[in-house]
Amino acid sequence: MNTTRPLQYSRRSRWIFWTSVLLLCAWVLLPIYLLVVNTLSSPEAVTQFPKRFVPEMDLTSLEFFASFSGITKAMVNSILVASVTMVLSILIGAPAGYALSRFDFRGKETFRVLILMTRAFPLPLLALPLAVMFIRSGLDDSIFGLALVHTMLAMPFAILITFSLFSGIPIELEEAAWTLGCSRFQAFRKVVLPLILPGIAASAIFAFVISWNEVFAAAVLTIEHRTLPAFLLQSLDVSPMHLKFAGGFVLVLPALIFIFMVRKYLFAMWGIANR
Repeated sequence: MNTTRPLQYSRRSRWIFWTSVLLLCAWVLLPIYLLVVNTLSSPEAVTQFPKRFVPEMDLTSLEFFASFSGITKAMVNSILVASVTMVLSILIGAPAGYALSRFDFRGKETFRVLILMTRAFPLPLLALPLAVMFIRSGLDDSIFGLALVHTMLAMPFAILITFSLFSGIPIELEEAAWTLGCSRFQAFRKVVLPLILPGIAASAIFAFVISWNEVFAAAVLTIEHRTLPAFLLQSLDVSPMHLKFAGGFVLVLPALIFIFMVRKYLFAMWGIANR
């Protein structure tokens, strides 16, 4: 029996796999690395090539960026909007995901398709109707009004993630709790909720990051209460290159820290052991 060809296929498959992994890591990590290097380098070194492998740890760009008037207020607004978006997405998305996984009703599959279709419409297309509606209802230029728009953007992810997690939990666990005297809510709180926490954390991550990075709705619907991305778009569009890198670094860093803090819930969600 000739085992040379299967061995060659196995080596080729491993080579393709590891090459793909390295290319994917480079695609994701190289922009972040360049952002960090340029942010922590002197303003003169930003336009120099080749780049230093290790940044100079020069904080001039960050210090100048932090001295901008309105930066602190914009960052606080971003945190408030992202927090409200995260809470609303979980409070609405988790019950919707539970209902989709546990109940059969007419139009269930159509409802799931409609959830996905909400992401098919580009936000600029909805900007004018949203602005008119928000002005008439008094929600324009407010933290809660912008959080509602961001909740709409994050809702499909929250519903579909929690739906998949609820579907993976056997209903027999809830039925056993019912036979022991628990109500449906008690069975959910004591049995299902501890198992679904990784999915809740993942939904919260997506909602927070979507809200933190969203710029178009924030720029259209706010004036006095602009979030950090909208403020940067307004203030730094004609700024020097090193200040643009500093602004991008400030935008990326909180999202990375937030994901790092809840990484164990992400690992548990996909069944990966956290070591």
